[in-house]
Amino acid sequence: AENSGGDYKRTKHKKHSQNIETAYMIMDFGFSNFTDKTNYASAEAMNYARTTRLNEPSFTSSDFNLKNIKSTNFNLWFFMQKFNLIHHVLNLKYGLGIETNNYRFEKNISFKKDPQPYVFRDSIAFSKNKLALDYITVPFMINVNTNPNKEHSLSFSFGVSAGYLYGSRNKQKSEERGKLKNRGNYDFEKFKISYIAELGLGPVKLYGSYAPQNIFTRGLDFRPFNIGLRLGGWN
Repeated sequence: AENSGGDYKRTKHKKHSQNIETAYMIMDFGFSNFTDKTNYASAEAMNYARTTRLNEPSFTSSDFNLKNIKSTNFNLWFFMQKFNLIHHVLNLKYGLGIETNNYRFEKNISFKKDPQPYVFRDSIAFSKNKLALDYITVPFMINVNTNPNKEHSLSFSFGVSAGYLYGSRNKQKSEERGKLKNRGNYDFEKFKISYIAELGLGPVKLYGSYAPQNIFTRGLDFRPFNIGLRLGGWN
């Protein structure tokens, strides 16, 4: 029985000493938002955020206020790998996954492509009105594990991610029009570079990301960020 226990301990230690470890299907549940740096007085902004009725006031940042609790972020990382750099305390983490961002608007705004994309204040009330952006993303992080021999040690990671926009849509629900899913690129940037970080104790972590570049190619200037819980993987 003693030998068996010793074998178990050696096996467990060996598992934590692997130079490359892989985890699959890690999930993030969090919230999406953005900092609005748009100059609404500029001609470019007024061309994109258009007034369509007589004596209608110009757009301001308040037109894009979000329902914070309903603006969600879900990410699915197909795999993440951790590569030992120094004594399993300092590691390189990288992976591949999808990021989904849902920005739920308070106001009744609609995005249109006719022929150049723009946004306007709609004439009806929506019970649901959101902009959804989906990316395929590759993260790279430096990971610090404070005690690699302990099962639930404190760890933190920081780095960057590169994302490619593969889906975008303005999804709306109203009594007048029913459910609408207006797919298309409303002049969004195809690529997104983000600063990323995570802080964890064992398999549950806090994560955050911030993209310092505009997600639009013209008109509006939104810099997105996400924050939430990451489930799965290792320290």
